[in-house]
Amino acid sequence: MSSSYRRPFYNDRVTRSERGADDETAGCGDEQALNDIACDTLRDAGYEVTGCLNANRAFDAMRGTIFDLVISDIMMPDIDGYELASRIRVLDANIPIIVMTARDDIMSKRRGFRAGIDDYMVKPVDLDELVLRVEALLRRAHIAESRQLKVGS
Repeated sequence: MSSSYRRPFYNDRVTRSERGADDETAGCGDEQALNDIACDTLRDAGYEVTGCLNANRAFDAMRGTIFDLVISDIMMPDIDGYELASRIRVLDANIPIIVMTARDDIMSKRRGFRAGIDDYMVKPVDLDELVLRVEALLRRAHIAESRQLKVGS
């Protein structure tokens, strides 16, 4: 992977692979089944994905690795998705952040957007739609040439 590309992070991360047009994505969340399915779906779409089951593991994965996008849950142990987004924004103001959560109320959405997220998906999530949203955010972030993704629940 070229060092000029950033990878996505889904409280796990998505990264672009060496085969040319892959983005790296990170995903994070505490639901193992959703984490696995989201990671598999993103890999099938050509992304390099790293899955993490909590925010601390996600930060560990981000050390020394550049991600193109982050996908995260809100409700996680220790550090919630709002705090994760706020901390990521301190490190990188431009990395796209998608949240997938069961919280569908406007107060939760407002708090998320104010914490720095770029997109908010309410569970149950259509995985084809997730791929479309990842593509759109990476395109807007001018990261579409490489595709690697990391997902966590």
